[in-house]
Amino acid sequence: MLGFRNLRCARIILGGIETMRMIRKGQMVTPKGGSPSAAKQYEARALQR
Repeated sequence: MLGFRNLRCARIILGGIETMRMIRKGQMVTPKGGSPSAAKQYEARALQR
């Protein structure tokens, strides 16, 4: 990786990486009886910001 061009890009990229780690570890809160895919969980988390 060459590095980040600015702080905004770094924040966005690192936030996405951390979100994917949370999804893999099962730390995301899901509705009762639901088990959305990793992509759906990522999309929901990304739209919250």
